[in-house]
Amino acid sequence: MKTLFRLLFVAVMPFVLSSCGYNQMVSLQEEVVSQWANVETAYQRRADLIPNLVSTVKGYAEFEKETLEGVVNARAKATAMNIDPTKLDANTLKAFQANQGELSSALSRLMVVVEKYPDLKANQNFLELQSQLEGTENRISVERRRFNEVVKSYNTYIRKFPNNLIAGMFDFESKAYFEAEAGSEKAPKVEF
Repeated sequence: MKTLFRLLFVAVMPFVLSSCGYNQMVSLQEEVVSQWANVETAYQRRADLIPNLVSTVKGYAEFEKETLEGVVNARAKATAMNIDPTKLDANTLKAFQANQGELSSALSRLMVVVEKYPDLKANQNFLELQSQLEGTENRISVERRRFNEVVKSYNTYIRKFPNNLIAGMFDFESKAYFEAEAGSEKAPKVEF
């Protein structure tokens, strides 16, 4: 009788375990990792455009050295941070966002400098780079939104009962979201 029970147990367990949600958790976790790679790719594209933008501006604005160095240093800091997508917690994501925010701020200061040089604003290479940078910023926004959607699906799935029991047994942890930067709720003031 014990042998029959063991055989029945071995035959039935794979079916029970396959429907416990573990495989779905793995799939959703892989979606989070994959979407994080898309976010990093968008940020990397921006980082790759910056040296070309800086050298184009440098030719026109030799004495704006401090601004150009600020952009280069912010880029170096932003690209130096590597994140393990399987360990996306709130603190790591905040540090990543802070570095990227510094780079965005430095790029904004660079664009203010550009306004002083009408010849630069008419330069075809600069206009192309500026257009690519704007497109890249849009891509970053889209990828961050998609990342948050994938994280929401994953977090929701692992928190539902009985999935939360399986998630706890196999160390599936909630992932952090991208959040709006501090002060972004206020519209920028434009003065002429």
